[in-house]
Amino acid sequence: MLHFHQSSLIDAPVAVVWEFHERPDVLTLLTPPWQPVQVLRREGGLDEGAETEFLLGWGVFSLRWLARHVECKPYELFVDRQVTGPFAKWLHWHQFEEEQGKTQLTDTIAFALPGGEAIESLAGSLVMAQLDSLFRYRHQVTKQYCERSSQAA
Repeated sequence: MLHFHQSSLIDAPVAVVWEFHERPDVLTLLTPPWQPVQVLRREGGLDEGAETEFLLGWGVFSLRWLARHVECKPYELFVDRQVTGPFAKWLHWHQFEEEQGKTQLTDTIAFALPGGEAIESLAGSLVMAQLDSLFRYRHQVTKQYCERSSQAA
């Protein structure tokens, strides 16, 4: 298993950051323009049992990815697990911790690539670089939106 971690301090209360993640269009907002990802279906918000289905597209090739939330503690944590998709295993923790009116947003992902350790040793660094780019974008969008929302209130 490989592990990815991204954390950012957002100058907004945890309620603002959590509620941003509850928006029906949040996945569209958090998808970088260079990513070939389309949200096909999102049901249940952040609640346990909620599901999101994506279509990942690369030229003429496409792949469906179904993720299900397996844990939710409002204003603290939600966790999603891949049901079907491109990874052998995928578990993603979204953590929210408030300190003095600011929120520490942390994404932690444990994943395995199909093909086992040999493939992970060859392609793991490429996947990690893609995750780094994706989550830098996501955290920047979240930070900008939540800090503007917090200042306007």
